[in-house]
Amino acid sequence: MRPSGRNLSDMRPISIETGIMRHAEGSCMISCGDTRVLCSATIEEKAPPFLKGSGQGWVTAEYGMLPRATNSRNRREAAAGKQSGRTQEIQRLIGRALRAGVDRRALGERQIVIDCDVIQADGGTRCAAITGGWVALRLAMNRLLKAGIVTTDPIMDHVAAVSCGIYAGQAILDLDHAEDSEAGTDGNFIMTGAGRLIEVQMSAEGATFSRPEMNQLLDLAEAGVAALVRAQTEAVQCAG
Repeated sequence: MRPSGRNLSDMRPISIETGIMRHAEGSCMISCGDTRVLCSATIEEKAPPFLKGSGQGWVTAEYGMLPRATNSRNRREAAAGKQSGRTQEIQRLIGRALRAGVDRRALGERQIVIDCDVIQADGGTRCAAITGGWVALRLAMNRLLKAGIVTTDPIMDHVAAVSCGIYAGQAILDLDHAEDSEAGTDGNFIMTGAGRLIEVQMSAEGATFSRPEMNQLLDLAEAGVAALVRAQTEAVQCAG
């Protein structure tokens, strides 16, 4: 039995509320159980210098966690004067993941910055940031299309992410903090709406894992991402 009482293949409750931030071109609050991440998209009408003259745009991300997002206070990274290695790794992951679903030439020479701020953490914050970040990105792209600034939709497919792991010897979907901290194997699966893999992060944290176990986790991830894509679609439709 999982600490939450969920079945092995059960996701936490998912909700995505759009239009959270008045000034952002796209925004949402995504909740996956008790994990909550505020995501926003900002359109900048110029690409990074390394893309000047290329005709291609860029999608990048920044990630942060509020001091009391966890059960003890974490010092603000701005006060420390630098970002942690974990923060840098996660925001690069978010940017890579979201770019995989974008036709950068259709976007043109402009940049979209996705900001992901963790309000409350209970496991899977990077996965929630990617999933919610896509919704904010989709809404920003809709603005560009509606204004006629771009004529071809730069979004090629959904991008969503979910965690899976081996807990108490069993493969489980969508780990919360209690499970993540005790899992023998932990993995993050980032996929497109069509089920194609973008990135897989897997590690044996307490025990090695077998090829059949990895296949089990991949099957769970496919089902989890499909559920997240349905939530993304519903959120975007409700945003109008």
